[in-house]
Amino acid sequence: MKFYVIGDVTVDHLYHLDQLPTPGSETAPSRSTMEPGGAGGTISVTLARLGHSVILAARVGDDPFAEYALGRVRGSGVSEAAIQRDPDHLTSTITVMQTPDGLRAMISDGAANRQLDPAKLKKKDVETSDALIISAYSLTEGPQREYSLKAIEAAKNAKKPVPVFIDLGTGAVNKAGTKLEQDVIGADYLMLNQHELLALTGTGSISTALAQLGAGGARRVIVKVGKMGSIVWTPDETELVDAVPPEGNVVDSTGAGDTFTAAFAHAALSGLPLARAARAANAAGALAATRFGAQSREITPGDLATVMTKK
Repeated sequence: MKFYVIGDVTVDHLYHLDQLPTPGSETAPSRSTMEPGGAGGTISVTLARLGHSVILAARVGDDPFAEYALGRVRGSGVSEAAIQRDPDHLTSTITVMQTPDGLRAMISDGAANRQLDPAKLKKKDVETSDALIISAYSLTEGPQREYSLKAIEAAKNAKKPVPVFIDLGTGAVNKAGTKLEQDVIGADYLMLNQHELLALTGTGSISTALAQLGAGGARRVIVKVGKMGSIVWTPDETELVDAVPPEGNVVDSTGAGDTFTAAFAHAALSGLPLARAARAANAAGALAATRFGAQSREITPGDLATVMTKK
């Protein structure tokens, strides 16, 4: 299958701490690493490793970090035909501070990614894809937002409409708030975690939030609920899909949600019912968290074979 992905590519600086620093304090990490990341990069790499043809639309700076950010994108065979270079803005970076009990703090700079030039969008590449996947950070601001909206329009108006997957992120929802709902409600598949669901809808419970999205016209909503697994919702049914414990210890959740999204799209477009696709995604997200870095744990068809065939 062929996927068109719009989202950030970044260099992630990861710091594992006993506790998050307070203002004015200095702390030493138990471990620190630098890894390629970003939702667009991680989704693309995961899909390519699962055997798909992938075009990634992102923008990097004219700086040394650009090559590092694209390292695994290039190594996995993702097409760089829609990667843009920016002479004025730096490649995006993210600093992630994480404690053993799961607390996280992040410093994120959209930088070059937000300048993705919509004039360079080749609609035919979207129209001939089997799916369009957009990270909601791409819908928050700047030329990247216009690029994403044009791509959605191209997908919807294609001779054979292209399914649209939109994956939210906490930073995107915190920045755009409830106004983001109007941009994402028409997606064929809307994917988000519990916090993002409540913030997007301005509600206090999952059931109320899903009912509101349904009233607004949502078709399929997949809610990531951490250790509980995920919830799949349609206007006709709601089902909790249990988590799939990984082989190995969970050490870093960076990129696990993006891996979930890619694996879900892979499974759903392979013809699986939503609940079985979500189970495969649960397994992929958990496996991704057993290595440090968003793209370090390669997810293969063999990893998902058992959960995709199990009813």
